[in-house]
Amino acid sequence: MKKYYLLLIILFGSLLRLWRIWEFPALNADEAALGYNAYSILETARDEHGNILPIHFQSFNDFKPGLYVYLTTPFVYLFGLNVWVVRMPGVFAGIVSIYLVYRLIKDLFKDESFALAASFLLAFSPWHIHFSRGAWEANVATLLIVFGVFSFYKAGQRRIYYYLSIFSFVMSLYAYHAARIISPLLFFGLTYFNRKQVKESFKHFFAAGLFGFIVFIPLLASLFSGEALTSRAYGVGLFSDPGPFSRINEQRGEHGNYTGVVAKAFHNKPVNYGLAFISNWLEHYWGEFLFLSGDEIQRNRVPETGQLYIFESVFILASFYFIFKEKKFRFFGFFIYWLLIAPIPAALTFQSPHALRALNMVIPITLFSSYGLVRLYKMFSKYRVVFVALFLWGISRYLIMYWMHMAKEYPFSSQYGMAELVTFLDKEAKDVKRIVITDRYDQPYILFLFYLKYPPDKFQEEHELSRRDKYGFSTVRSFDKYIFMNINYDIVQPAYPGSLIIGTDGEIPDHANIVKKIYFPSGEVAFEIVAN
Repeated sequence: MKKYYLLLIILFGSLLRLWRIWEFPALNADEAALGYNAYSILETARDEHGNILPIHFQSFNDFKPGLYVYLTTPFVYLFGLNVWVVRMPGVFAGIVSIYLVYRLIKDLFKDESFALAASFLLAFSPWHIHFSRGAWEANVATLLIVFGVFSFYKAGQRRIYYYLSIFSFVMSLYAYHAARIISPLLFFGLTYFNRKQVKESFKHFFAAGLFGFIVFIPLLASLFSGEALTSRAYGVGLFSDPGPFSRINEQRGEHGNYTGVVAKAFHNKPVNYGLAFISNWLEHYWGEFLFLSGDEIQRNRVPETGQLYIFESVFILASFYFIFKEKKFRFFGFFIYWLLIAPIPAALTFQSPHALRALNMVIPITLFSSYGLVRLYKMFSKYRVVFVALFLWGISRYLIMYWMHMAKEYPFSSQYGMAELVTFLDKEAKDVKRIVITDRYDQPYILFLFYLKYPPDKFQEEHELSRRDKYGFSTVRSFDKYIFMNINYDIVQPAYPGSLIIGTDGEIPDHANIVKKIYFPSGEVAFEIVAN
C-alpha cells in the first residue's frame, strides 16, 4: 500500500511542477539565454558569442556553467526552441529529486514512514516547487548533489557506487557556481562521517577519486583560462559590497588616531567582511526568511510566503528536540552538518538571504521537518484531522499566492509582456527598417533572439557586447534592425525617423502616436509602441 503512496506523491509533485510551464511564469532573461545558447550549439556548435562548445557560456559576460545548456539541447533538437522545452531539465530534476530523497532516507534510516514523509514534504515544498518550474541550474545541481550523497551511502554495500557518487558531485560543479563550494564541503563531510566505510574500501575510494579528477580536468582548465573564475565573484561577491569597507573608514575615523594600532586591529577587512559573512549566513535560519517572507529578490519569491510552510516550524523544532533527547547524533550528524554549511555559497555574496544560491538547503531542512512530522504524528495520531487541515490550508494558500497574486504583485519578476511584444512586431512590423526598444527590463535582446529564433550564425557575426556595468554584466545594444537603449523620447524621436519606438508608460509621453499597448498581468502598461 505504501508503494502506492509514493506513486501518488510523485504524481502530485509532477503535476505541481508541470502545470502550465509553457506560459507561467513568463520566461526570464536567464532562461532565454540557456535556451538560445542550446539552440546556437545545435545550429553552429558555438554559443551566442561564437565560442566553440564552451564549458562556460559568456551570456551577459556572466559565464554561466554549461551543463544545463547541454542538457537542454536534446529537447530543443526534438521539439524546437520554446519555453517548456527550456524548462524540462529543471522540471525533470525536481521530480527525480522527490524519488531520490525517498530512497536516500529509506535506505539510510530503514523507516518507510520517514521516507514517505520526506518525499511528501519535498513534493509540496514551496521552495522546491518554485525552482523546479523553470530553467534554474541550481535545481539540476541539487539533484546531482542528492544523487552523490545517496550513492556514497550505497557504496557501503557496492563499491561501484563510489564512482557514481564522485561523478555526480563533479558534474554538479559543471552545473552551478554555488555547487563549486557546497559539493566539496559535502564530500568532505561524507568522508568524515563515514570514515570507517572509506577506510575499509580505500582502494575503491581512491580509484574513484582519480576518475573524478579526470572528469574535473576540463572544468579546471576552463576556470583558469578565462574570466569564468572571477566573473560571478566580481558581480555579486561579498567583497563587491563597498558597505563593510566604508564602515571600516567610518569606525577608524571615530578613533583619535586613524592609523593607530587599536583602530587597525579592530576595524579592518577580515573583521568587517567576516561579520558580514556571519550575518548573511545566520539570515538563512531566520523565521522571517524560512516561514514568512522568503527571498528579497522578487524573481525568487511568492508574495507573503516563506520558503517553507509556517507549520513546518513546529516539525523542525520537534525533530531537534527528539534528536537531542534520544541522542541520535550518530544517525543525523551528516545532515546537521549539511544544514549548517548549506547557506555558505549564498553568504559569500552581498545578496542575502538568497533562496536560489542556498537551494541545496531544502534537502536537509525537509529531512528534519519530515522527521518531526512523523514523530509528532505517532504521538498525536488521534488528532490526524489537525495535520490534514494544516497541510490543506498551507498548500491552498501557497497555490493561491503563486497562481493568483505573484505575477500581479511582482510584474517585473519575469519578462511579462515580452512574448506578446515580439509576436506583435514579428507579424505587424516586418517592413519597418528600424525598431528602438527600451532596455528598462532585464537583457531584452536575449528574449528577442529566443522568441524570433534568430539565426545564431548571423547573430554571432553582427553583434558586440557592451562594456561591463558596475556589477560586471554586459549586454547587446543592437542586432539586425533592433536597437536596445534607454528611451528618452525627446532625444530618440528625432534621431530615428520612420522607426517604431517601444518604451514603458513612463518613457512615452501622452502626445506620442501610440499604436499598441501591451499589459502586465496586473493590468499596468508594460510597453507602448509608437509609430514615429
